[in-house]
Formats: sequence, C-alpha cells, structure tokens
Amino acid sequence: MSKTVLITGASRGIGAACADRFAKEGYNVVINYHSSRTAESLAKHLTDEYGVKTLCAQADIGKRAECEEMIEKAIKEFGFIDVLVNNAGISLSGLFTVTKEDEWERVISTNLSSVYYSTKAVLPHMIREHKGAIVNIASMWGEVGASCEVAYSASKAGVIGLTKALAKEVAPSGIRVNAVSPGVILTDMMKEYDEETLNELKDETPLSRLGTPRDIADAVFFLSGDQAEFITGQILSVNGGFVI
Repeated sequence: MSKTVLITGASRGIGAACADRFAKEGYNVVINYHSSRTAESLAKHLTDEYGVKTLCAQADIGKRAECEEMIEKAIKEFGFIDVLVNNAGISLSGLFTVTKEDEWERVISTNLSSVYYSTKAVLPHMIREHKGAIVNIASMWGEVGASCEVAYSASKAGVIGLTKALAKEVAPSGIRVNAVSPGVILTDMMKEYDEETLNELKDETPLSRLGTPRDIADAVFFLSGDQAEFITGQILSVNGGFVI
C-alpha cells in the first residue's frame, strides 16, 4: 500500500521540490496551497511523471479550522498521512522598530502557528496507528538570528523549539519529529535580492554556491524515511556551511 505525504505550501519552491521527491519514490502527495494557481499543474505533472495519486488541498494554514478540514480531507481520501511536512512560510525584512503589529502576527501565524495547527490535527491519527514522521522547515536564522529579520527569525526559532519538545513528547507513540534548517536557497523569497547581493551571499557560503530546493527536499525525504528511523528531535542544517 502506498504511503502518503502532506506538504504545506507545496505549490512552489521547496514545497514543490519536496512533492516531486516524494512522488518519485511512489508516495501519494497532498499538495496544500493558499492562493497559488500552480498546484493543479504540479499535481498533473506528478501523476503523469510518476503515476502517483495526488490531492490539491486549498487552505490558509494559519487558521486552525482550515488546517483541520485539510487533514480530514486528506485522511478521507488516502486513509492515513504517513509524513507531514510543515513547509509553508513567509519572510519579512525591515527594522524591528518599524515592524507593524499585523506584520508580526502574520509572520508568526504563517510560520509557527501553522505548524501547531496542522501537527495537532494530524497527531491523533498518527498516535492511534503508532507511526508517522513529521518534518518541519526551520531556517538558519532561527538558529542564529538575522538582523532586520527579527519576526522571521523568531518564528523559525519557535519551530526549532517546537520540534525538539514535541519529539520528546510523541516518541513513545512511535512518531518522529525533526526539522530541516535551510541556508540561502534560490526560491521566490530571494527575488528581492539583486545579483550583487546574491553573489555576496554565495561568497559567504563555504561551499561557494547557493542552495536549491532539491537540496532541502533530499534532506526532508531522508528524515522522513526508514534510513532515519532512529533519528528524532534533530535539526538538520542544510546551508553549505554558512552557519556552523
């Protein structure tokens, strides 16, 4: 019987790369999206390319009710969610002193509260079956902080703390919880940076290149699979040596 993965924010970037990676290995894929129109085309590609079943699930994962409805829809379709990838996230650049309250709350809601909502919705099913893997997408800025990205750094630091604490709590139930902490990855989040800035970031990276969504997807797939069955509560940094 095929396994199923649910990926939040899966219609593009790291999420889409994760969807492709899991589909390549035969997983059914639940593609969560908020407003992107690329979800349907991604689903068709995965089915045509790999012959897997897909489900597009529109939901604002920063809202509890929509997360719960999404999880129930996925379980009704596939019976069980073997892997939950909490990937959806947004960035916010600017001085902390001028960060507006609604901006702060939007970042925390999308990046951190969403992990709480989706994980809380899926856990009872995993606990009942005594199996499952959860992989959260953190950030190197959640590890060390970034000037002018305080809200984003705080939200990702929260994801790291949640990962470690929850891993201890649900390990006796046979569930593993880990996180991947990306460095500078070439996604839509980087569009605001000019070529000079990107080259500077590349120069600061010991491996002398910027990361790709596939770099992160490979790490996510590893942590979700049997090869990582004795790994839980860990933060796997995939940053080319930018933060060591």
